[in-house]
Amino acid sequence: MTALRFECLDAESDQYAVGPTVRFKLKVVNRTPDRVHSIALRIQIRMEPRRRRYSPEESAKLGDLFGDPSRYAETLNPMQLAEIGIMVPSFTGEIEVPVDMPLTYDMEVASTKYFHNLDDGDVPLLMLFSGTIFYSTDAGVQFGQVPWHEEAEYKLPVAIWKEAMEQHFGGRAWILLRKDKLDALAAYRSERTIPSWEETVERLLKEAGVDG
Repeated sequence: MTALRFECLDAESDQYAVGPTVRFKLKVVNRTPDRVHSIALRIQIRMEPRRRRYSPEESAKLGDLFGDPSRYAETLNPMQLAEIGIMVPSFTGEIEVPVDMPLTYDMEVASTKYFHNLDDGDVPLLMLFSGTIFYSTDAGVQFGQVPWHEEAEYKLPVAIWKEAMEQHFGGRAWILLRKDKLDALAAYRSERTIPSWEETVERLLKEAGVDG
């Protein structure tokens, strides 16, 4: 029978990924002498926004997510960040494995909006583990379940998220629009022969009296 423990050691932006990705280094420890053949591991990653402080500027930008700071005791609830499945290879004792977490710059996604509006510091994460373990004993190959209570905490630097986005978007972001709104915006751009979408938005901001 196995007795597993998990620890997140580090995180970095994966500059070679096809899209923005944070790569975690996960340490898996088996506290028994049994050899683990493999683990089909599922990892649920949650953000815990209540476990960090916010500057007045950050609070203002996060208003549509959490409301006024006076309500933070009610609104700073855990937020789902990702669910990831990996195969942990054979090991005895302990092993370190990479866990890749793809990111999105869709500003309609709450986690993206959250990271985007933070200036610096860390985001407390909670990793919850489940899955199936295949291991050897004197009786042969056995299998069991990763206990649901297994978890690991990690503080992800905001700078790593921003670095991953910068590597793939280069100071740009994107927003999701309804098709009819996009068609209307495209017509506005075409009628005025504006060469780019960025200049189209700049024109609209100027007409609205907003500095952009």
